[in-house]
Amino acid sequence: MKTRLVTALLAATVAGCMVGPDYRRPDIDTPEAWRIEYAKAADVANVKWWEQFDDPVLNGLVETALKDNRDLRIAAARVDQFIGALATTGSQLYPQVGYEADASRNRITEVGPSRLPPGASPYFSLYQASLGAAWQVDLFGRIRRETEAAQARVYASEQGKRGVVLTLVSGVATSYIVLRSLDRQLEIAQATAKNFGATERLFELRFKSGLAARTEVVQISSQYQQALAAIPAFEQAIAAQENLISILLGRNPGPIPRGKAIDELVAPLIPGDLPSDLLLRRPDVLQAEQNLVAANANIGAARALYYPSISITGALGTASDSVSNLLESPATIGTIGAGLTGPIFTFGRIKGQVQSAEAVERQALAFYEQTILNAFRETNDALIGSQKKLEQVKAQQLRVESLREFARLARLRFDKGVAGYLDVLVAENELFAAELATTGTLAERYAQLVAVYRAVGGGWVDVADGMAAAAQPATAQR
Repeated sequence: MKTRLVTALLAATVAGCMVGPDYRRPDIDTPEAWRIEYAKAADVANVKWWEQFDDPVLNGLVETALKDNRDLRIAAARVDQFIGALATTGSQLYPQVGYEADASRNRITEVGPSRLPPGASPYFSLYQASLGAAWQVDLFGRIRRETEAAQARVYASEQGKRGVVLTLVSGVATSYIVLRSLDRQLEIAQATAKNFGATERLFELRFKSGLAARTEVVQISSQYQQALAAIPAFEQAIAAQENLISILLGRNPGPIPRGKAIDELVAPLIPGDLPSDLLLRRPDVLQAEQNLVAANANIGAARALYYPSISITGALGTASDSVSNLLESPATIGTIGAGLTGPIFTFGRIKGQVQSAEAVERQALAFYEQTILNAFRETNDALIGSQKKLEQVKAQQLRVESLREFARLARLRFDKGVAGYLDVLVAENELFAAELATTGTLAERYAQLVAVYRAVGGGWVDVADGMAAAAQPATAQR
């Protein structure tokens, strides 16, 4: 009879209704295409795109970051935290079995209503041991809704970890590109300063020989000092950039190895995907949706509080005043019971919990929709930026070539005595500024390509996540 009762209750729990709304993905107005089309877009969103820069040093930096970055370790530990919470919540669906044992020495009153027989000792010992079980029957799905919410939070934390991977890899690549840009700008400043210094010494000699005016010497000295002042500024920026990369690598601030020069890097291909693909692979979008799933499930868990709760308890054990008799059948004790509890008047307590859960769900829905809008914006910005930066780089490169020719012709006219040195001064100053700007724009062009991969997400995040997971056992022992 007991077996049939337990079986029936188990079946009722499995087949029982779950209060609250079942999750349904909201309808999203997805654009049919991006605002800009690439003629040579390729399906490269699932590969290690950073390797397309063809710089082994960059590849090594990414691998080191995936192995040792502290933010990634925090994210991995957060996933384990929510997995533990899921196990705790899900365990409520099953009977909880435990044991208890105790021994005591007792004394009863000799003057109470039940008097002891003459000569009987008021002292006695009591030994007990039992196994107990308790089970809450989830007829209305409260525990199952809570488990559904806990499972969604696990998925959300996993997407949060993927988001850290996405940010980390793109951050290392962008920071390395900026570093190589600063290196090149420092080289330009040093070469320009060297050239201006030689010119200053030449004009000092010309001035002493009466072949040049003092104003020309002062102008050239000002030009030389301007180039010298740029050198420590770039050196400071380089040190700060190295420190930033060091933190991403999970190490103390220090020097960073160099690979190819900024103008030797190979631009990665642009991934060709439809906007709708973004909803299926961007970690922040997927994380926002799982948070929405959890919030939706919590509405059901709150509404289930309106319904009765059924629990079954039981215990089987032995009790005796002697250890030697503890395992004898007459010492057997047992109990089984069932309880039913439910609300009648709560004065708005449950209603408030339901209202709160519904409000949280509305917040999660709005955040999910806003995350998708931002995803479309970021991707459109990155795609447009990558093309426009390419156009800007080409225009600036042509300007540098023109200014180089201008500076050459101006110096030639000065050497022949046709023109003064002012023309040379103007041309070289403009060339210096243009070379620095072109190098910076080239770095921005590469950074925009990185931003495209960061914006569209893709299978490359899973590839990088796998690389990080493979390295974690080795680092966890430290």
